[in-house]
Amino acid sequence: MTENTASVRDARAHLAEHINQAEEGTPTVITRNGAPVAAVVPIADFEALEEAADVLLAREAEAVLADGEPTISMAELLADLFSERGEGAA
Repeated sequence: MTENTASVRDARAHLAEHINQAEEGTPTVITRNGAPVAAVVPIADFEALEEAADVLLAREAEAVLADGEPTISMAELLADLFSERGEGAA
């Protein structure tokens, strides 16, 4: 698969062109100071990546449950996350 590279400035100036290329199957990697920071990719590629990530997370969760490791509920997780946010904001 061919890939384009564009600076943030170029990506802003030619966004429609990069979107058209993505629709045609060619991703564009966006760089800032020469380092990759984002990408404009075909939606099918993005959806495949999301699906693969979901499958990986599900497998990891199944492995934790199979090992009998301790788990917490979603309510406990959210309570912990929000209590950490409150402490950091003070």
